[in-house]
Amino acid sequence: MTDSRIKNIVIVGGGTAGWMAAAAFAKVFDGACSIRLIESEEIGTIGVGEATVPHLKLYNQTLEIDETEFIKQTQGTFKLGIEFVDWARIGDRYIHGFGQIGHDYGLLPFHQYWVKAHRQGKATSLDDYSLNAVASLKGKFMVSARDVKEHSPLANIAYAYHFDAGLYAKYLRNYAEQRGVRRTEGKVTQVVQRPADGYIDAVVMESGERIEGDLFVDCSGFRGLLIEQTLKAGYEDWSHWLPCNSAVAAPCENVGPPTPFVRCTARPAGWTWRIPLQHRTGNGYVYSNKYISDDEAASNLLGWLDGRALGNPRVLRFTPGQRRKCWDKNVVAVGLSSGFLEPLESTSIFLIQSAIARIINLFPDEGFSEVIRERYNAQAAFEIERIRDFIILHYCATERDDTPFWNYCRTMSVPKELSDNIRLFRDSGRFYRNAEEMFAQPSWVEVMVGQRILPERWHPMVDQMPQAELEELVGGVKKVLANCVEVMPSHQAFIDRYCKAPKP
Repeated sequence: MTDSRIKNIVIVGGGTAGWMAAAAFAKVFDGACSIRLIESEEIGTIGVGEATVPHLKLYNQTLEIDETEFIKQTQGTFKLGIEFVDWARIGDRYIHGFGQIGHDYGLLPFHQYWVKAHRQGKATSLDDYSLNAVASLKGKFMVSARDVKEHSPLANIAYAYHFDAGLYAKYLRNYAEQRGVRRTEGKVTQVVQRPADGYIDAVVMESGERIEGDLFVDCSGFRGLLIEQTLKAGYEDWSHWLPCNSAVAAPCENVGPPTPFVRCTARPAGWTWRIPLQHRTGNGYVYSNKYISDDEAASNLLGWLDGRALGNPRVLRFTPGQRRKCWDKNVVAVGLSSGFLEPLESTSIFLIQSAIARIINLFPDEGFSEVIRERYNAQAAFEIERIRDFIILHYCATERDDTPFWNYCRTMSVPKELSDNIRLFRDSGRFYRNAEEMFAQPSWVEVMVGQRILPERWHPMVDQMPQAELEELVGGVKKVLANCVEVMPSHQAFIDRYCKAPKP
């Protein structure tokens, strides 16, 4: 029988996407195929994605990466959620915390009971019923405790990370090269296709070296060297729903202890991020250049920094959207080459991780089955479209009319599925997760409520609970969470004790 297994994987592009792919393939395939990564230090990487979602823990666990060492090597801190400031109205604040809201009672989620109690004036802000939100605002953090009762909120704490993306790529490069990945420095000057079917046969380097492969992974960033410049896979533009098309980024010195959350603040023409690391704070302004110039955006960002800037602001340009085919012929696009969503909910690295897992799950042989490619592309499209809708929610659910940018966001049309979800939640506080979409019910509930989409009624089963019992349930949850947070150490104290990084 003919051996039709993939023998050579070529990854074009480094950075977070390239080295996450290389490290995962090296671990999972364990020498069964050759893995080669091409990158150019001269081209460089975007390198501003420094916040993650809890899913990254699974990636690190699969690679058997020690969490403490990982945090030290990447100047990392911990993340319990995202604080949104001034989004629905100027002066508003809310936390999208990871993990659950309260605890479910009977067949209903806790927020259904909160809705009735809140309408009656018997419940406070929804943030008070999320362990992650309460801990975030008090600057507390710890990992899940092993010496508490199974149902204690401290037994299952959901968290993610902030880290220096450049150091993370460096860390993964070392991991991958120790496991046989071969790195080639330089630029690709030519892509060679097979005359018969257009599949990629090889790439030719500036040095003249020809690098052949069976499967090519395009991690070349926005330009999409293989997937778009060569195969013309096409791109679906989502600028109508996501009007921001630019970002300016600048790190600054730390001022005070790191917060265990990212802060996203709505601004006149977009929003800013603030990501605390051990050695610095990452900052950026995501905006639409239709409403503000690059120079003005950069000047504004520098004026909003907590501490002294550690570099000149640099401008990035992007088009929100997705590749029409993320897998075409023998090329799979991973990272920015597959599409782009602004980092409002820290999903960029998750989409890289998810793509890698999908490649492994649907790994082809040399026949490159069309059925497998179609399934991959369908899953990729579903995933990013649902994340897209979640991000659009932050923009469209606003009452702000103080600038032309926010007027546009407030009045724009939105995808039908998102519109239907908003109508359903506003009607009676219900939300139903669609299959394996990334964000679960608590995330949608926290953002809907935070954006002032408040249910007009609640599930009828809530009324079966006597009033005194309802107040006891809601008050008890708030008290338990407050007590739990009191015993948690500060975020800085936890880092100092377990994973303090050496000074750079």
